[in-house]
Amino acid sequence: MITDLKASIEELWENRGDLSPGDSEATAAVHEAIDLLDRGEVRVAEKLKGGVMVHQWLKQAILLLFRLSAIETQEVGPFVFADKLPLKKGYAEAGVRVVPGASARWGAFLDRDVILMPSYTNIGARVGSGTMVDTWATVGSCAQVGANVHLSGGVGIGGVLEPAQAAPVMIGDDAFIGSRAMIVEGAQVGDGAVVGPGVVLTASIPVIDVETGEEVARGAIPPWCVAVYGTRPRHFPGGDFGMPAVLIIKWLEPGRRHQKAQLNETLRQFGVGLG
Repeated sequence: MITDLKASIEELWENRGDLSPGDSEATAAVHEAIDLLDRGEVRVAEKLKGGVMVHQWLKQAILLLFRLSAIETQEVGPFVFADKLPLKKGYAEAGVRVVPGASARWGAFLDRDVILMPSYTNIGARVGSGTMVDTWATVGSCAQVGANVHLSGGVGIGGVLEPAQAAPVMIGDDAFIGSRAMIVEGAQVGDGAVVGPGVVLTASIPVIDVETGEEVARGAIPPWCVAVYGTRPRHFPGGDFGMPAVLIIKWLEPGRRHQKAQLNETLRQFGVGLG
């Protein structure tokens, strides 16, 4: 069934210039794909041994949904929205706790025991079981967040919807993302990593091990480490300036749960906290 649906979406994508709201056959196919995403039966991307596999047809379905949908007024309690997409429903049955002020769009998957403080989760995103999305955090379109993750207050997990083949942001299981950190442009955070507050990680920002001075990656924080915001010097015609970097200040024992007091002590040595 999914193979047939995939073929239908790909065909619609090739002829998307001819589509418009009111095309019932195309809308039915696209809605079927979005329902699969909403229930967690498919996902936009997954991490494999060789890298990230992006299921482009699901991104195409999301983009087609916007083309086929018209803006409608929606009333939810005292709130009024004007949007092309409905909000997600069925939280109680899914075992998800949603605090007033939180919202997620239809087509986002929230696994059991997810907690949404006042926050926003966009279409195509996937949030693993036991994860906390804290106050004013955002999970952008198609972002993939693992299980037992803590996204602290104000964290921005960027959305990557276009182009369809582009890998979204990937956050591994058991990760901790500190307050106001920004993970964008398809950047990756490994399992068990602790990201300090205010860190900005894009696809091009270097990640450096402070013990060796070596650049271990760009746009990817390895598993089971503590990483904080930093800079590295670079010479320009106008002088020497510090360019953004992410610094690994400690390697953690793989598989061992974070002890917040110990992590705070480690971070305080470098003048930062968990946030």
